[in-house]
Amino acid sequence: MSIKMLALKFILLMAVCGISSAVQGGGMSNIGLALSSMCVFVYSLFPMVVLLMLVCAGLVYAGGQILGAETRSRANVWATAMLTGALIGVLIISLAPTVLSYMYGTEGYFDWQNCNFGE
Repeated sequence: MSIKMLALKFILLMAVCGISSAVQGGGMSNIGLALSSMCVFVYSLFPMVVLLMLVCAGLVYAGGQILGAETRSRANVWATAMLTGALIGVLIISLAPTVLSYMYGTEGYFDWQNCNFGE
């Protein structure tokens, strides 16, 4: 079993445990609380992850420029992938609150200051 498959199974297990504990306690009110706490966690972690990806992309690109042609081309691909990943992350974090609020039933309402998906 590869590390990627093991990591995916761990993430799915954590998601299932989180959802099941939210549903057991109080139903929809706990799901809203779980969404709000997940929102706070993501918004606090996100800037660090994007900055780290951008810095690593720059380091990989710069490191590839001092090596041979084949390594330079691989470094360009890796740096581009990291930059693209960071930009897609920015897109996801920008659209996720609106999509989640529609799914939760608050018709697009989202309190940005408190990460609140309700009235």
